[in-house]
Amino acid sequence: MIEWISKPWPWYVAGPLIGLTVPALLLLGNKNLGISSSLRHICAACFPGKIPFFQYDWKHEVWNLFFVTGVLLGGFVAMHLISNPAPVDVAPETVADLAKLNIPVDGNLLPASLFSFENLLSTQGFFFFVVGGFMVGFGTRYAGGCTSGHTIMGLSTLQWPSLVASCCFMAGGFVMVHLLFPVLLKWL
Repeated sequence: MIEWISKPWPWYVAGPLIGLTVPALLLLGNKNLGISSSLRHICAACFPGKIPFFQYDWKHEVWNLFFVTGVLLGGFVAMHLISNPAPVDVAPETVADLAKLNIPVDGNLLPASLFSFENLLSTQGFFFFVVGGFMVGFGTRYAGGCTSGHTIMGLSTLQWPSLVASCCFMAGGFVMVHLLFPVLLKWL
């Protein structure tokens, strides 16, 4: 069983399982899936003040906090108890594309040359983690939700704003990866 869980699941198994969370949440409790809203709930619970955005009944959404806690615990269990110790297989085309950007493939899920504590305190790390994190947070708030809320929940319930947001998420990702990322790597 552990061997089966520790291997990547094919898209035709993982995709429907993710997709089935939407009707399950709707049928079991009329709940909407979304991760970014949990930060608002945490702020409303921990910092009750006079900020109107945080003045609502966050306890009604406490299930979302349990959901996010489960996601974090699941990630911890997957990383420390059932992770696959074998190096990550990367497609040769991706290795070649990364080599053009001077990013060595080291067999880890994330390249250590970009994602390491040493890089966190560099100019490059500041831009990628702090500025990039701010932009993701701003975009999430501006779009009224994150990729899971819009693309999984919103599209499955036929929400027009979610279609627009999802198309913008994809377009932004393509622009970043193919146009801006190579320039940023050379500049930083």
